[in-house]
Amino acid sequence: MNNKYLICILGPTASGKTSLAIETAKYFNTEIISTDSRQFYKEMHIGTAKPTFEELAEAKHHFIDSLSVTQDYSAGDFEHDALQKLDELYKTKDVVVLAGGSGLYINAILFGIDPFPVIEHETRLKTFSIYKEKGIEGLKDELRRLDPEYYIEVDLDNSRRLMRALEVCYASGKTYSSFRKQEPKPRNFKVVKIAYDYEREVLYKRINDRVDLMLQNGLEAEAKTLIEFKDMYALNTIGYKEFFSFFDGEISKEEAIELIKRNSRRYAKRQLTWFGHDKEINWIKPNVDLKKLFDLMKLEME
Repeated sequence: MNNKYLICILGPTASGKTSLAIETAKYFNTEIISTDSRQFYKEMHIGTAKPTFEELAEAKHHFIDSLSVTQDYSAGDFEHDALQKLDELYKTKDVVVLAGGSGLYINAILFGIDPFPVIEHETRLKTFSIYKEKGIEGLKDELRRLDPEYYIEVDLDNSRRLMRALEVCYASGKTYSSFRKQEPKPRNFKVVKIAYDYEREVLYKRINDRVDLMLQNGLEAEAKTLIEFKDMYALNTIGYKEFFSFFDGEISKEEAIELIKRNSRRYAKRQLTWFGHDKEINWIKPNVDLKKLFDLMKLEME
């Protein structure tokens, strides 16, 4: 199967991955594997910027609306399911498109996930309670104590990564670092990586504008429907957690909106840092002619 290709449409939030992935899938007459971990959940629509019904009709997507927020689902689970889906698609397709910006889930497909321990729901709640009671500083202190090696290299502003590392520490009795030293797993497909290269100021404006559009489309009302699930792991995410703080009277609505924009920009900055370390990505100007871009993709596959 070494003549099979996975075209990866990568990049930070609000960079146009969805539309480019759809055009690419249409050009190669194929389907899309989504690696946006927030779009897995069927209860979360507006705040996760899912493809519209019209976009979903243009090209078949997999791993969108595939889970409930009440379900536990790890990157290891995704690796298993996504590779199974790829094997199925490669029976009739030479090319499949991957789209998303969640680095852990992208790596799960491309390189594999180390065999982390199973995380029980009680362990997730224990870690989440630290975050709720002591904030991100509490997570940092606990990780510094349990895994000083990972503490030095992790993004200390990323609460989800901190919680994930702590969950592994609690579940295994070992450091998170000890599970991250294995070689990449072999894959029987070749990879082409594409990302739009926006000026930082332009990207940040796109993010702010998209948040404004989410608000117009009813993000606040959607968040209200999910209040009963606010302590679930899936809901500890930008666009929802800020509104939960507003509903709890901790901040004003205006502060919640500004936090959503700020946190989205910070998330994009972290994504850009992560993708910036990948020398295999072809960074493309957003106004590129699509025919030329598709020619580049085919050249990369030769």
